[in-house]
Amino acid sequence: MSIHVVLFQPEIPANTGNISRTCLGTGATLHLIHPLGFSIDDRMVKRAGLDYWKDVAIKEHSSLDDLYAEYPAGSYYYIENFGSRHFTDVDFSNPEEDIFFVFGRETSGIPTELLAGKEEQCLRIPMTDSIRSLNLSNTAAIIIYEALRQQGFPEMT
Repeated sequence: MSIHVVLFQPEIPANTGNISRTCLGTGATLHLIHPLGFSIDDRMVKRAGLDYWKDVAIKEHSSLDDLYAEYPAGSYYYIENFGSRHFTDVDFSNPEEDIFFVFGRETSGIPTELLAGKEEQCLRIPMTDSIRSLNLSNTAAIIIYEALRQQGFPEMT
């Protein structure tokens, strides 16, 4: 089973850097959907990813459709604060499954037209109504580690 983190048109370089570090530490692949709101050579990305940046498995795609075409058998989950299910309600333990967690832009999320017909794959993390959303890099870490917990933390010490 492979875990994939998909950032749809990310805008904040430090979030992408932090997520890249989490991906490396968990064996997840990071997918970046263009256009990006920064250059991946940006010092803020590399600073957040520290000296690990060069070791992260990163793939870039021009669109979500390009990602879907490259991984047609993947299981895609869209992380949004209006998701129809909690992230803990999904079974991520199938060792044969490639799981893709898709996260939207920090300011506006995933465009609703891209989610049409995918409502059952929209997941959310429970939180109070005192904030609009959690930080993107924190959210990615929560979701990745839930999937790994269900798998028994394979190849991790």
